[in-house]
Amino acid sequence: MSRRIARVLLDSPLPQLDRLFDYVLLDELGDVPLGARVRVPLRTAGRLVDAYVVEIAEEDDAERALSTVEAVTSTVPVLPEHLYRLARRVADRAAGSASDILRLVIPKRQVRVEKAWKADAVAADPSAEDLDRAGAVLAEYAGLTELLDDRGRGAVEAVPGMRDAVLPWTELLAAAAARVLASGSSAIIAVPDHRDLDRLLAALETFVPAEAIVRHDSRQTNPERYRGFLRTLEQAPCIVVGNRSAVYAPVRAGLVAIWDDGDPLYSEPLAPYVHTRDAVLVRQEQEGSALLFAGHTRTSDVERLVQRGWAADIRAERRVTPRVVLSSPQEMEQPAQRVHSGAYGAARAAVDEGPVLVQVARPGFAPTLVCAECRAPARCAHCGGPLGAAHRGAVPVCGWCGRSARAWHCPSCSSTKLRLAASGSERTADELGRAFPGVRVIIADGTHPVESVGPEPALVIATRGAEPVAVGGYRAVLLLDGPRMLQAPDLRIGESCLRWWSNAAALAAPGAPIHLVGVDGPVGRALATWTQPAYARSELESRAPLHLPPATRVALVEGLPASVSRALDALRALPLPGDAILGPVPLESDEGRVRALVRFEYGAGATVATTLRAAVVAEAVKRRRGRGQGNRIPLSVRLDMLDPEL
Repeated sequence: MSRRIARVLLDSPLPQLDRLFDYVLLDELGDVPLGARVRVPLRTAGRLVDAYVVEIAEEDDAERALSTVEAVTSTVPVLPEHLYRLARRVADRAAGSASDILRLVIPKRQVRVEKAWKADAVAADPSAEDLDRAGAVLAEYAGLTELLDDRGRGAVEAVPGMRDAVLPWTELLAAAAARVLASGSSAIIAVPDHRDLDRLLAALETFVPAEAIVRHDSRQTNPERYRGFLRTLEQAPCIVVGNRSAVYAPVRAGLVAIWDDGDPLYSEPLAPYVHTRDAVLVRQEQEGSALLFAGHTRTSDVERLVQRGWAADIRAERRVTPRVVLSSPQEMEQPAQRVHSGAYGAARAAVDEGPVLVQVARPGFAPTLVCAECRAPARCAHCGGPLGAAHRGAVPVCGWCGRSARAWHCPSCSSTKLRLAASGSERTADELGRAFPGVRVIIADGTHPVESVGPEPALVIATRGAEPVAVGGYRAVLLLDGPRMLQAPDLRIGESCLRWWSNAAALAAPGAPIHLVGVDGPVGRALATWTQPAYARSELESRAPLHLPPATRVALVEGLPASVSRALDALRALPLPGDAILGPVPLESDEGRVRALVRFEYGAGATVATTLRAAVVAEAVKRRRGRGQGNRIPLSVRLDMLDPEL
């Protein structure tokens, strides 16, 4: 006698449970569609857990001991087959669990929203007039229209500048999505943060009907997010716009696009730590959709794809080069000078015509203090954190623990006097406000968010990434603290600085001067000549002999010494180069644990990921059986570290 069997994926973070389990599906449960949510017993834990139905089959072996599905939570197929394959493939590439990927995609069930859902959406196509405007925007880029129609892959160098209050890159992505929507397919566009999302939504609404747009971001309420997710399950095509997890939306995508893939917000902080760029590469491989990486700069990761011929290099038909002026450190009148005389003169001349943007490295007044006598960094006596000042003459406060340092003295020279060592956005605003009397000063940073400014004269002091949009563009842009930014101990700091400065320069009005103060060298020249892809190419070439990413892939293995040793022994059995494994070394931040790095070629990625995943599962099983050390995770793995350090 046959019986129905449901193969389900448990919603559990335990690595040993990351596989399909068989349960008997009783007839009284009725018709259960694939992708439905169910509740099943977990024998080892003696409790019920949530799960998704992945397969349903008939089994003749009625003697096999199986538990039964306890209940059907919902018959809505929230896990369609193509979404499961995507989650499984992405998780396997990162040596992680599919349930961890799905937790980013499928919202918690909202009963009222689900009951009101009718799944009756109809296609909302753009009008003929909107399609003509979209075609005109796409025609500015050589070969882009053909790439979208042929479902190709490309790296697009977006045109810098402003068109009234509209950023050209938002029109570019909106036009591409409108064309794909008109062809009967859905589109997915990922942007780093809420500011970019709002600007893109405003541009999309001028090309497609509002009912065709599905927003996906963390600012939504749970019912709003679940309602949007249910819309993506329908057959009618739509445009999904959101942040990093939007790329997993369960639509039949004809286009997946990422804006500014070098932004650190695309790095997923939760296991299995998959970068959005890697997720869309897997998705494009499975679905064959068009894929666009768009930005004012280009990461070395995307440049590697272009150099291998995997992605086309898409540039504007008419080259637009911002007017960038460099001032080297040797040209500064004083060693501690922040603003070059030429930059100051440009700001003085431009502020009478409209807003002037001044980009700084840090928020606050004085983020760091030093001893006035010996220049030693001022540290908190309790935790060793850096001391900072909220305003001139303020009591120093620790940036880590928040304690006040009223009776501070230097441990090196015993001096009790402090000196302001760095200027944040507030101190810069204070100093420039006195240098430009009568001019309105606007601070834009994490504490003082500003989305846009008008065309009136003003000094806008903004931290990197928080620059507001100015109507008509800024009449001048000053990029300060460049040498300090370049000193950060980061493998990709050159790429990051070039991205920060290029995005700020793109906000300038046509022909407006852009002054990069105190920086020359390769990064400064790349900005001045607006040849960011060439800089990415040089970075890629310099990392290849050192086996640094993205020339090779890197895995971080961390955990208890015995667990890490067993995982590395398993890797040594693979055909990897002799210098592939670096470490292990002790972790200063966690006594008793060690970490190691594993460098490997892309072709060996599947084998390395499978081996490391097997090691994680084996260590988790040992811990479950009581041979682990307390509640500490014995072994963790993270692949594709952007800035690997031992």
